[in-house]
Amino acid sequence: MVNKDLQHQATIVKSSFPLFKLGTSNISFRYLGHIVSDTLCDNEDIQREIKNTFIRTNMLIRKFNRCSFFVKCKLFRSYCLSLYDIALWRNYTMTSFNKFRSCYNKCIKSFLDTVVVIV
Repeated sequence: MVNKDLQHQATIVKSSFPLFKLGTSNISFRYLGHIVSDTLCDNEDIQREIKNTFIRTNMLIRKFNRCSFFVKCKLFRSYCLSLYDIALWRNYTMTSFNKFRSCYNKCIKSFLDTVVVIV
């Protein structure tokens, strides 16, 4: 959890000029693909990753629905499991993390259940 006293003292500085203080208003911005908010909470970034996972899975279903099971597994691993920024998640609610877990389960079920067997 974030210390409330520390949260109101944090200031973003560039070239020794203060840009803004964290905790003074509802500010969130993107830095290297990761969403940084003034509350130092990762719920917005988890929501972004949920949206991207659904988008990638729908693209895979649309383009590769006639592939074999093993090809689909390889495609899903390469397109949908490139989760490099989750190592930065430290401060989040269990509700948002459970939504992410549910998203992963729904995506893998929807993609792997569309196997078409061509004889």
